[in-house]
Amino acid sequence: MGTVGTLKSAGVRIGDEVVVSAYGSAEVAEAVLLVGAVPVFADVDADSLCLDPAAVAAAVTSRTVAVVAVHRFGRRADIGRIRVLGERHGLLVIGQPEPAESYDGVAQRQAHAAYLNARLTGVMTPSSDAGHTYQQYVVRVPGNGRPDRDAFARALRARGVRCQAPVQTPVHRMPGFRRDVFLPETERAADETLALPVDASLTRRELQRVVSGCNALGGLLQPAA
Repeated sequence: MGTVGTLKSAGVRIGDEVVVSAYGSAEVAEAVLLVGAVPVFADVDADSLCLDPAAVAAAVTSRTVAVVAVHRFGRRADIGRIRVLGERHGLLVIGQPEPAESYDGVAQRQAHAAYLNARLTGVMTPSSDAGHTYQQYVVRVPGNGRPDRDAFARALRARGVRCQAPVQTPVHRMPGFRRDVFLPETERAADETLALPVDASLTRRELQRVVSGCNALGGLLQPAA
């Protein structure tokens, strides 16, 4: 059952509020709108890039009926803490995988991620979580906002390294979803995150190219001290 069906079967009605993340695709927020409810955006955890339970707690009002927490890039949202919050307020809590999540080749992706984690110095690597399936290997490019990350990405591609910004625009800044809400970690993640190749088919030479490209560029695009 999709998000729309789950919300409908739970009795979510017109005017109800559903807490969602603004870091990711607009699909969940669209599902909330389709049942007539109102998406309320909460901030993400800086490490997992999934909904921050503390931010969810701050977003709950008397009209809140549900929380949809999407597992992001192979990292699990902190569903346990969010469920405790849900029980306290009588909320439906939905833990949802990403639409493209696949468990094929997880061990190889994890091995590739471990190789990159041990060697990358030009970017901030993801935490080495034992349960991370690395649907995407998402790093942060330190700097002074989006131009630094995008310039870094262009320079990497020129060196033959595939990469992309996993989230260009947070949902709360998209037409049709605009909200005057302060989500500092979401904004920072959208500006800094970059997905590097980690798929199971990568060769050692390709992994070495990722490392050499990132490490050569790291620090070159930082703001002056």
